[in-house]
Amino acid sequence: MRLWDSLDAREHEYQYNPQMSVPDFKSFQARREQPNASARARLRCAADIAYGSHPLHGVDVYPAANAGAPVHMFFHGGYWRMQDKRNFAFIAGALVDAGICAVIVNYALCPDVTLDGVVDSALLATEWTVRNIAAYGGDPARVTLSGHSAGAHLGAAILATDWTTRGLPGDCVKGAVLISGIFDPAPAARTSVDVDIRLTPELIARHDYEARPPRILCPTWIVAGGREPWHWIDQSFRYAHHLRRHGGDPGVVVSPGDHHFNIIDQYLDPASDIMRSIRAVSAS
Repeated sequence: MRLWDSLDAREHEYQYNPQMSVPDFKSFQARREQPNASARARLRCAADIAYGSHPLHGVDVYPAANAGAPVHMFFHGGYWRMQDKRNFAFIAGALVDAGICAVIVNYALCPDVTLDGVVDSALLATEWTVRNIAAYGGDPARVTLSGHSAGAHLGAAILATDWTTRGLPGDCVKGAVLISGIFDPAPAARTSVDVDIRLTPELIARHDYEARPPRILCPTWIVAGGREPWHWIDQSFRYAHHLRRHGGDPGVVVSPGDHHFNIIDQYLDPASDIMRSIRAVSAS
């Protein structure tokens, strides 16, 4: 019996659709508009660089001040069906200020593609970054990543990939920070979100990263908000246990006072759990 099997439909939606637990969720993106606009205005940016054939296969690269800088990729959330990299320039601002070259990733979204297409986008973006980031002043041997919500799932997909089959070093990603993630898509199939993501048993099995062994055991921090629904928080602990069963040693942080939509405000605070974790994995 799975953890969520005993939930009725209403409680399942509350536990596994983050918008249900934060009724004013839209206000949190709105209040980041000013730091987002400020970052876009002050930073150098190579925008909308294509890494694949889909219209959303694009990255914005924000170079650090010094050549040979560590590189950090960010994958946004949105339950694999919404959001855009332009809303996350503020993250680049925090990274560049820390001396890190930032790569903010767009990826193909459901329902235009299935979860296969979403995950393939993340893999293509990673491959492009490792192969091309030196041209933007980044060190391809020091690539790390973070992702929020569905973006954390994509981060787990990247860690579960055998990169040698794509002609890259097996450890081409050196560290990861996975924030408020969903790592097994199965409970999403019982939410209203499934009208867009259209999960099937086969898609769920292919992209269940609580079941697929990691191929990269790099320094990893897993962060969740203390005010998120318990079932959502539990996903982070289950994934951490999964990494440990396969030889990993992830750190786990539950941030008091944070919920699913304000936790990424931590990118604006150099002393936050997320920014400390990114600096740690970037330095390793």
